[in-house]
Amino acid sequence: MANKTPDVTLLERIAASLERLAPKAEKPLRLDGSDAFVWQPQTHALIPVEDTKALPLHLLLGIDQQKSILLANTERFQNKLPANNALLWGARGTGKSSIVKAIHASLKAPRPALVEIHREDLSSLPGLLSGLKAIDRQVILFCDDLSFDKNDTSYKSLKAVLDGGLTGRPDNVIFYATSNRRHLMPRDMMENERATAINPAEAVEEAVSLSDRFGIWLGFHNYNQQRYLEIVYAYADHFTLPTDGLEPAAKEWSVTRGARSGRIAWQFIQDWAGRHGKRLTL
Repeated sequence: MANKTPDVTLLERIAASLERLAPKAEKPLRLDGSDAFVWQPQTHALIPVEDTKALPLHLLLGIDQQKSILLANTERFQNKLPANNALLWGARGTGKSSIVKAIHASLKAPRPALVEIHREDLSSLPGLLSGLKAIDRQVILFCDDLSFDKNDTSYKSLKAVLDGGLTGRPDNVIFYATSNRRHLMPRDMMENERATAINPAEAVEEAVSLSDRFGIWLGFHNYNQQRYLEIVYAYADHFTLPTDGLEPAAKEWSVTRGARSGRIAWQFIQDWAGRHGKRLTL
């Protein structure tokens, strides 16, 4: 075989270098083997979750209207009917993330896949949506504790994904998010936008309009003592736990934590069950 000319050798070396620089083809996303997944952008993979620790839907007390609205919306989406993105906002520990997991678990099979994306991974959302679009399965995309701080501009790309734009949300994907803030941004961030913009009104409108991309807003608020105790007793009844001394212990627990919420009630019940040598099986 004749020796290669220097020009051919050089071209082959250039071609080999370009192949090394070219990004590797991403593997197709898979949604089999589980009903819940966590998005891992570093490996472009959906990691199956065996147990979401979802509470039975009937144990989420004091939020009947929120349950009814979100369940109806989710069932329409499951049946491939028009449905809205949903923003669940309000006080910490009041059942925002619990209701999403509980409703998903309550759906009849075949249920949509529940895919969680972490707040810090939102920049990878377009790639995730592109992969989900190619899968023949309904997907509830879930972001817990969604919020944006000062100088954070990633909300602008999220707006296009939620509604509108050529690369917007696929028909088989719906977006549910929880947040402590109704407008997802702190007041000082909005004031900063107002102070530095040429047109302050338009700048604030730009920032606030992100939450408008959610067709459903559901508010969650702290409970009074009566509702808190109702939740505690409901948990105790469901898990067949002793009730002697339950009420004063539950009150003391909430006082030491300075709040009354579903999360505080659940934390107390775990402590109460542990005191009495009982296991909690969901």
